[in-house]
Amino acid sequence: MPTGFLKLKRQLPKLGIGLGLRRDMAAETLEHRAQIGFLELVPENYMGVGGKAREVLLKAASAFPLISHGVNLSIGSTDELNLDYLKELKALLDEYNIAWFSDHLCFTSIEGGYLHDLLPVPFSKSTVKHIVERVKRVQDFVGRPFLLENISYYMYLPGQDMTEGEFTTEILEQADCGLLLDVNNVYVNAVNHGFDAHKFLDTLPLERVVQIHIAGHKMGKEMIIDTHGSPVIEPVYKLLDSVLRKTPVCGVLLERDQNFPDFDEIVTELAEIRKVAEKAQPELVRGDELVRAH
Repeated sequence: MPTGFLKLKRQLPKLGIGLGLRRDMAAETLEHRAQIGFLELVPENYMGVGGKAREVLLKAASAFPLISHGVNLSIGSTDELNLDYLKELKALLDEYNIAWFSDHLCFTSIEGGYLHDLLPVPFSKSTVKHIVERVKRVQDFVGRPFLLENISYYMYLPGQDMTEGEFTTEILEQADCGLLLDVNNVYVNAVNHGFDAHKFLDTLPLERVVQIHIAGHKMGKEMIIDTHGSPVIEPVYKLLDSVLRKTPVCGVLLERDQNFPDFDEIVTELAEIRKVAEKAQPELVRGDELVRAH
């Protein structure tokens, strides 16, 4: 029988193919309503602020559906949940009627100090118990569907007694929340740690995927680095296609956070993502077209 979250997923809007709202390309983004289904904002950039940042957000909200993707929740930390942060986050999501929100399955703080990085947690049963309790509290407090994103990581932490797939599945099912599946992160981890990316996907509860991230990365001397600063490569598109053929989703988002190209290149990548979606999950693209028509 479907759980509460899976029933809720069926009611979420199909937003299609979206783009992250970034200051460096905000003007061009707002000019290309016809090519973009939705925008994803980083809430920490807009919580409790005014001025130009809030002006940009108001313009974006008048033209696009908005989704929130946070970086400072630190769901895996041993620090207490930051209630002031959650209050500001909830206020922002309520103000802009945001359908769902997400953050990373990681920790970003230690003893109240933010590390400005997404750090992995041990894949262990004790970590599952700790995070599940926190996810339930966050989702109840904010009052909207909550998604956790799989991160890229460059080492395994000691104390692990589970695989990543087992770990992620236990958290999502016990907390009854959703998955924001980053297919580029899957590819990066698979290459760096020597496992099959497609087989890894089969270990995840893909029915809980609401949104997908897709991005580019940088080839280092010894490993791949997740940068969001390069074009998407073909193996990552293939992972996107594989997921879309296995489960319905509500949105696919192109992430670009640095090395910003001419916006025409962004539009071309969005069109390529839409082409993959048209073949694998046409109902997602139809939702995209309905959104962009308004």
